[in-house]
Amino acid sequence: MAPTPTQSAPPVVVVMGVAGTGKTTVGRLLAERLGVPYAEGDEFHPPANIAKMSAGTPLDDEDRAPWLDLIGAWAHERRLTGGVVSCSALKRVYRDRLRAAAPGLFFVHLSGERDLIERRMTARKGHFMPRSLLDSQFAALEPLAADETGVVVDLSGTPDEIAATAGTALRERL
Repeated sequence: MAPTPTQSAPPVVVVMGVAGTGKTTVGRLLAERLGVPYAEGDEFHPPANIAKMSAGTPLDDEDRAPWLDLIGAWAHERRLTGGVVSCSALKRVYRDRLRAAAPGLFFVHLSGERDLIERRMTARKGHFMPRSLLDSQFAALEPLAADETGVVVDLSGTPDEIAATAGTALRERL
């Protein structure tokens, strides 16, 4: 159901950060709290991107462009109903591309110590992203700027705590 003129539409949220920060887990929890659909950003990658990352080769801007466009289209389709999508969105230019497709996005940047993130990557099973790409992720990362709508959330808590913090910040900012 579309919101009435007196209601505001639920937000479309991008849970962002380097690999291993828990974007999927937190994104699912946040979507559940908000009562909106969730989309896993990795599922928008073409097979060539997955193969490249699995081989330990970082993606470049050209590789990421079609992926970002698909995520932007998903977000645009949910502008009246809300949604949460995970997407590394490491650079400002990537976030600008997403916002061009879906103005009004809210970014939740999961941030934490490199050692903690690396330990999490080591513990997870069955993911294509190798730990060897973590340095390239940090090198590409451009934190949210003051003029970007969003919040930085420390990832040292439990997934429920992180999702609760993100949800509170979202309610306060919108």
